[in-house]
Amino acid sequence: MRLTLLGTGAADGWPNPFCSCSSCGWARATGTIRGQTAALIDRDMMLDCGPEAPRAAARLGISLAGVRHLLLTHRHPDHTAPPALLWRSWAQRREPLELIGPPAALRECAAWIGPTDPVTITPVAAGDALQAGGRQVRVLAADHPDAAVLYEIDRRLLYATDTGPLPAETLAATAGAEYRLVLLELTGCARQHLDQETFPAQLAALRRRGAVTDATRVVAVHLGHRNPIGPELDRRLAGWGAEAVPDGTVLDVAGDQPPRQPRSPTARRPPRRVLILGGARSGKSVEAERRLAAEPDVTYVATGPAPGPDDVDWATRVTQHRARRPPAWRTVETTDLLALLADPPGPLLIDCLPLWLSAHLDDEPAAHALVAGWRDTSGLVVLVSSEVGSGVHPASALGRRFRDALGALNTRLAEVSDEVWLVTAGIARRLA
Repeated sequence: MRLTLLGTGAADGWPNPFCSCSSCGWARATGTIRGQTAALIDRDMMLDCGPEAPRAAARLGISLAGVRHLLLTHRHPDHTAPPALLWRSWAQRREPLELIGPPAALRECAAWIGPTDPVTITPVAAGDALQAGGRQVRVLAADHPDAAVLYEIDRRLLYATDTGPLPAETLAATAGAEYRLVLLELTGCARQHLDQETFPAQLAALRRRGAVTDATRVVAVHLGHRNPIGPELDRRLAGWGAEAVPDGTVLDVAGDQPPRQPRSPTARRPPRRVLILGGARSGKSVEAERRLAAEPDVTYVATGPAPGPDDVDWATRVTQHRARRPPAWRTVETTDLLALLADPPGPLLIDCLPLWLSAHLDDEPAAHALVAGWRDTSGLVVLVSSEVGSGVHPASALGRRFRDALGALNTRLAEVSDEVWLVTAGIARRLA
């Protein structure tokens, strides 16, 4: 199965032709132009057909004359553009064409089908299964207006565009699928679409159910200007084991044999140690949480004490941190990091090093052991620490001793880290 992405953009594409935001400006300046999302499978099956899709095929040198099955997800005009049926009629195509989709989308098409056109209509709803061109097609529920649906093809491809968080019945239907390719929408807005928070959460949910594995290629589609500009979007997607690709990209969807290596150059990297530094309120904890947001099983290691009854500010901070974490994450409150690093139960997020150091300030052997444990750990671990070199000079001797000890420990950990990042004003920059 070979899939050609005729478009990867949202309803207004990317850039929006009328928008002057920085994201659209970046897209114009770099020539990164995305048309409305649609795809072509083996030249005979089409997934969605908005107004830009036929011309996108022509620019790629592809004829649509061979399309025999057109699967529509819903009636919105960026996915269902009935004039294409009239253009087909003008070309006097006499080969059969099957239109498959929700009744509302098919009604949009009815007036554009001539009385002698060899077009048949197959209405579907979530939960249906059918054969189309020798392929098994399952129709899955979406969280989107007008009874929108998603499609699974041959238990190898999941086409999930224009949906909010996947309904429970859809997640249940995908369990154990081990898809070879998932096209998952990332419009960037939260209302009945996926954004920077819900996209990785859906990946985590699919991974927990075995629908997405280390061998699955995950491609973000239906991209819009509410997302970060391309380089930052690519960075975040890579951390989630996903990617964005240009319009016109051809993707091979493997057969039944499992692949020998990940299909995507950005997919599921081996275990690594990531040190994230930043000043107070820099966004370092948010960045750490974002990096693990698509993992199916995360242990959050809180190194600080539980808030006391009189410390309202600390209690508020702890509550805010807890509210940001996905419900499926486990929380462990401990300063015994060596045991966790030696035998990690899964991906770890350790937040934060200064609190650990405050309990071990006079214990130099503990610092040596922590660096060794960090160096030797076999798991995926993200460690948050404060960058103290640019802060206010401490007024007390104890404060200066703590600052010096933390700076030295950050340096030693950075030397044996796979990645080191600095977060300033919510913007992450890789240092090493």
